[in-house]
Amino acid sequence: MSEAQAPQDANGRRVVKHSVVIAGHRTSVSLEDAFWRALKDIAAQEGVSLAGLIARVDAGRGEANLSSALRVFVLERALELHPPLEGEGRPAKQAGVG
Repeated sequence: MSEAQAPQDANGRRVVKHSVVIAGHRTSVSLEDAFWRALKDIAAQEGVSLAGLIARVDAGRGEANLSSALRVFVLERALELHPPLEGEGRPAKQAGVG
């Protein structure tokens, strides 16, 4: 897997492009550096390579863009580990609904 730095996004975050081989095909994925760090951490925690983790997300993404699917994967993992409290980004449950 190779890495090339791209320009910063509009908010000053560094976007990094990685080339990765998925199912025998080379593709490039551009993500903010924070997402790459999170993906590397998740891969290490699971004992898999970064390429293997990306391939797993790719296999389950359906029609979604791979970069978007990877961002959602990282977000969902973060929410599993640190769910927001009611009133912090999640609407409170209504009585009788739920």
